[in-house]
Amino acid sequence: MQKMMTLISNVLRGSVSRNSSLRRAVLQLLAVQGQYADIAHPPDPDPALRPYKPDEDLCSVTHSPLADNLNRPKTDTDKPFSDLTVIDHVIMDPPIFLDPFSERPNLNSPEPLASSLTVSGLRADTAPVVPEAEPLANTDSPDSEPLEPHLNVLTHLESTLLKRLVSTNPVIPESTSCGQSTTMDSQVLKSTSPEPPITLHAEMYSDLPRPEVTLPELHLNTDQLTQEINRSDPEICANSPACDSSTSEPRQAERSQNTDITLHQRPEIALSLTEDTRLPEPQLAAASVVVSSRSYADFTPEATFDIKKVDLHRLEEGPPLTSTLTREDGLKYYRTMQTIRRMELKADQLYKQKIIRGFCHLYDGQEACAVGIEGGITLSDHLITAYRAHGYTLTRGGTVREIMAELTGRREGIAKGKGGSMHMYTKNFYGGNGIVGAQVPLGAGVALACKYLGTDQLCVSLYGDGAANQGQIFETYNMASLWKLPIIFICENNQYGMGTSVERASASTEYYKRGDFIPGLRVDGMDVLCVREATKFAADHCRSGKGPILMELQTYRYHGHSMSDPGVSYRTREEIQEVRSKSDPISMLKDRMLSNNMASVEELKEIDIEVRKEIEDAAQFATTDPEPPLDDLCSHIYANEKSFEVRGATPWTKLTSHS
Repeated sequence: MQKMMTLISNVLRGSVSRNSSLRRAVLQLLAVQGQYADIAHPPDPDPALRPYKPDEDLCSVTHSPLADNLNRPKTDTDKPFSDLTVIDHVIMDPPIFLDPFSERPNLNSPEPLASSLTVSGLRADTAPVVPEAEPLANTDSPDSEPLEPHLNVLTHLESTLLKRLVSTNPVIPESTSCGQSTTMDSQVLKSTSPEPPITLHAEMYSDLPRPEVTLPELHLNTDQLTQEINRSDPEICANSPACDSSTSEPRQAERSQNTDITLHQRPEIALSLTEDTRLPEPQLAAASVVVSSRSYADFTPEATFDIKKVDLHRLEEGPPLTSTLTREDGLKYYRTMQTIRRMELKADQLYKQKIIRGFCHLYDGQEACAVGIEGGITLSDHLITAYRAHGYTLTRGGTVREIMAELTGRREGIAKGKGGSMHMYTKNFYGGNGIVGAQVPLGAGVALACKYLGTDQLCVSLYGDGAANQGQIFETYNMASLWKLPIIFICENNQYGMGTSVERASASTEYYKRGDFIPGLRVDGMDVLCVREATKFAADHCRSGKGPILMELQTYRYHGHSMSDPGVSYRTREEIQEVRSKSDPISMLKDRMLSNNMASVEELKEIDIEVRKEIEDAAQFATTDPEPPLDDLCSHIYANEKSFEVRGATPWTKLTSHS
């Protein structure tokens, strides 16, 4: 049997001569609906439909400095047909002719075959053993090989296929009342009443007697099937106290309707059910059918997760050790982090195509910091950060199109094309700043304004571990503590300041203790829930009038310091891959939601597709939008000022500034 399967696979691969009688016999057997598909070379699926994998995600841009890590040797599992045990849904072409009155294929029949049969579920270890036969020479071609033994094998194979065709449409009986327990035998699922046979036929022989094939007994893993059913509809449970006979019939009717719709949309599940074949009601088709008919009401609305304990400095109590996430917030966080990730990868690509020029500091790997911080404060609060600002521009209300257009210096950019990567602004967001650490005292000034005006707002002032040794930061600590300013100092410790590790740059790497007299928190910056809970705790501390608080977010950047830094000269690729495989913020959130039934894989894939399309549209706009004219070079010097003249590059050139 193994030889036969190898023979079939060779034919489908195309390694057998096209004039071979053996190839003709195999194609004759597997002919269905006048079409075929070369399963030896299946089409490559849409990359947007593939499950999210961090390793592929970053390196999907061919210009990425980590792209070399993908050039690893192929294994046996990467080769097609490495384990040829199943042929599933094989459809062949060109049209082949079949004689219904003969056990063997008739290659000379004048009428085409129009059958709805699909070869499915054939396993090499379950097919019958066929006795050897004497070879019968094929007179069609003088150099052709003997055809008789192959026809004998394929004839028995054909009969086996017909018996196993219905294996994709199991029927699971269901009790008519929730008060009665549903009996599911662990070995065989049987209906309580006799089932009518399912008839399989070819449309061209509608005037002939239709051969009938009776459903064989189907062996299923009932534990797994029950788990899938209960996951898709928790109310399908005979012993559930919430289920009573008064609500049983409407639920059964709804499930039956969903099943009919699913079978209509997926004919490969229904096979070729004839008009006189009725599905008993109430019933479910299979686990796959049940899952496909799930609605959003089936998902868990919220779940509670354990999060990593936060290290404390000068605090008796810290943030909670658990975090409750709603399905709505989870999907929002996932979409935002994916958008930041894709936007940064596209920026990497455009920069290496020399469409984006100047400085460009990417934020991929640190998405949980921006999204978690925004989850702990409100948009009415204020925020200022350093030059790695793309993610915060998005979470503060900017759009992908505005950000990408600003990166390319276009007129519709968020700063009218005159700010570039480091200088983007929105309401209550005071942009990225190119001078290392200079944004920290500016943030203290914003916090002073909040206190002076008597609002309940606060300011978040962010800086990196490379700026943590700046003297102006310690001066700001002192003033903020003396004046009890409502400010959260946040050090985004991504382990490297430019090309220097924190161990080589700082005598003390416990940045959350650097404030000395200011309370501090050290937080897992790769976990969006941990960042969110810590930010909420810090915000409550500031709003209560206790003064400033310091947070250290331990995170990691996947790219180098800037686009001029390959990022692998002072750290290894293995280190980057280890962080991506164990601590990626997007993968962590995705796994939590899937494992707690808060979302489906298909739903998250739809989000991925939408995000990719949004990024591509924004990139297209950013490369076609016109650049700002020279007359606008000096505009927007002041937010609210009458127009005035500004000297140009030479004393005799004048430009006009408009607010």
